[in-house]
Amino acid sequence: MFKNLCVVAVLVVVNPLLANPSDPQKCALHEQHMRAPEKESRANGHEEHGVGVDERHDTLGMSHEATTHSFRLFEDGGAIELRANRANDRESVLSIRRHLQEVAGEFAANDFSTPGFVHGYPPDGVKQMQALRSAITYRYEELPLGGRIRVVAARQEALKAIHAFLKFQVIEHRTADSGQVEEATR
Repeated sequence: MFKNLCVVAVLVVVNPLLANPSDPQKCALHEQHMRAPEKESRANGHEEHGVGVDERHDTLGMSHEATTHSFRLFEDGGAIELRANRANDRESVLSIRRHLQEVAGEFAANDFSTPGFVHGYPPDGVKQMQALRSAITYRYEELPLGGRIRVVAARQEALKAIHAFLKFQVIEHRTADSGQVEEATR
């Protein structure tokens, strides 16, 4: 008898959640679903999405297993850094440098299609960065074992957009970066 009461209690509690799931207005969790950003199911380090990010990035000429991303936030903007994991991996170093030079040129031309492709949707901050184009500069810099794109903001709104973009990258690429603002270094 106790088992039957438990089953009935579960059905009474669960039934409204299951009732006509194709009708959003009858979904008991509809408000929660609507509040959750669409990207939550794809981003924030979810394994399946992360694998897709890695696979799409690999098509750009360098393996995610042979290279390491770093996304750094600075008081004046930030940096996208990419390095080969091994000092003797000259092929990855050259691919990284070529790739980052191309992407820096794309960003300077207000084209963010490469990160959109890699992530499967536009990264956070991109729309604002595009709108504030005249307040942002992009510069390629060579680093030992790779390179970086240095991003500098001339206005506070641009800085916020850059930081949103870089924090998004930290999560999406599952890096060890803190996402905290640090002092800019050469």
